[in-house]
Amino acid sequence: MRDELSAYTTLVTVEQLHDHLFHPQWCVVDVRHDLLDPDAGRRAYAAGHIPGAVFAHIDEDLSGPKTGRNGRHPLPARDDLVAAFRRWGIDNDTRIVAYDAHGGQFAVRLWWLARWLGHPKVALLDGGWPAWIARMNWSSVEPPERAAGSFEPRAARVPVRTAEDVLRSLDRADLLLLDARNNERYRGEQEPIDPVAGHIPGARNRPWQSNLNADQTFKSAADLRREFELALAGRAPASVTHQCGSGITACHNVFAMELAGLSGSALYPGSWSEWVSDPSRPVALGEEPAGR
Repeated sequence: MRDELSAYTTLVTVEQLHDHLFHPQWCVVDVRHDLLDPDAGRRAYAAGHIPGAVFAHIDEDLSGPKTGRNGRHPLPARDDLVAAFRRWGIDNDTRIVAYDAHGGQFAVRLWWLARWLGHPKVALLDGGWPAWIARMNWSSVEPPERAAGSFEPRAARVPVRTAEDVLRSLDRADLLLLDARNNERYRGEQEPIDPVAGHIPGARNRPWQSNLNADQTFKSAADLRREFELALAGRAPASVTHQCGSGITACHNVFAMELAGLSGSALYPGSWSEWVSDPSRPVALGEEPAGR
């Protein structure tokens, strides 16, 4: 942990959360999910969660309606997300701590969305649910009783790119598109979820799991900075756009760059699932040529 401020805007340790667990200005949000079993997170929450935590569903709370052309997890309407924040008891002074069971794979969506609403007081629980249970062995099956919040959105703190933005930037070597999916999906060797395999031409691959240690905690800020600076190859952080399959795990790379002190990278929320919904958009297979 770099300092107290960063603990509240990137990572919170299990011990820090324990010390503030029932603080009236803290809200813990359980974002456990399974892309292939959308009800798994809700079942896990009902079976046991961090005491006082509310539950946020990736599809129902943290995504908007699908049209068939806007990807598998389109951004929610801002008013709907604001209503959810208020329902969870969140005010503008509330510090949000999000967790899941997979190294922040899904919790980063809430982290990014909070910042999209102009709320910087949001962090991830480092190590998530497994770290909490291993070190605290304390859970609850009771939903919390939280009064409705009065959250009001402010100007967005994160840049967003559209499919059209990405299409126009494909031939620009000064811009970097980072794909957070695993290597096999990026290269087009397998595609278990979307109808087309491959990647956006010119995109480089950084699987979101690269941001984690073996115990599913985040690598140090210094290590992440070294790794991302190699990928940046002299480019500014603001030159980077992150994407994945549906805009969820791409947030992991946005988060990791923020943790590394490399602020300003953008998210393409529609990502691969939106990209391939239009057959006129180009698709690449294999690895990108060296030096691109």
